[in-house]
Amino acid sequence: MITRRETMAMGLGAATITLIPISVNAAADDAIAAYTGGASVSEGGVMITAPEIAENGNTVPISVEAPGAAEIALYADGNPTPGVAVFKFGPAAGSHRASTRIRLGGTQDVVAVAKMPDGSFQQAAVEVKVTIGGCGG
Repeated sequence: MITRRETMAMGLGAATITLIPISVNAAADDAIAAYTGGASVSEGGVMITAPEIAENGNTVPISVEAPGAAEIALYADGNPTPGVAVFKFGPAAGSHRASTRIRLGGTQDVVAVAKMPDGSFQQAAVEVKVTIGGCGG
């Protein structure tokens, strides 16, 4: 039998979990704003290749591409630390794409923000559904 104290503890835990994504998404938004210096970010111009469903969040393959970009920053908006990587491309770069494996704590959006040579920013996002979390989940 569950006591009233245990019921209250479960309710408090559920309420806390419900609020966590709001603060995590805010952290990702803050990280992106810091990267862009508060500049506006347009949609498009960036392609993200990621699995729709990742069986295990410990190693999720991600590829990003933004033709002509000087840099591409990668963010996982549901992770405790949303910033994943920044890829920089020199003027002699043959292509403006990168691939890596990232850890995802659960189902969330992966966001790529490309800094273009003229100082503008473009972004794209893709949701990755994770069945087994990679950040302790």
